[in-house]
Amino acid sequence: MKRIILAAVLATMALPALAQSPRVYAPDGTYLGNLNSNQFDPNSVSNPFGRYGSEFSSDSINNRFGRYGSEFSSEGVRNPYAR
Repeated sequence: MKRIILAAVLATMALPALAQSPRVYAPDGTYLGNLNSNQFDPNSVSNPFGRYGSEFSSDSINNRFGRYGSEFSSEGVRNPYAR
């Protein structure tokens, strides 16, 4: 019985680590936000008012004129030839 309880405790301790959203990084290592659809996550690329989801933020992949969102930038997610 103790082994089952211990296994259940260990399994619930591991769940938060498994539930984290994938993170987006630029080729130079710059953090670009969490890749999820949660509009209330302050670090989500789907939060239109957050640093990483706003279409006006320089750190956002949603900024079509920014370094990481432009189709012409070598680091832009919309550039099919970017690394």
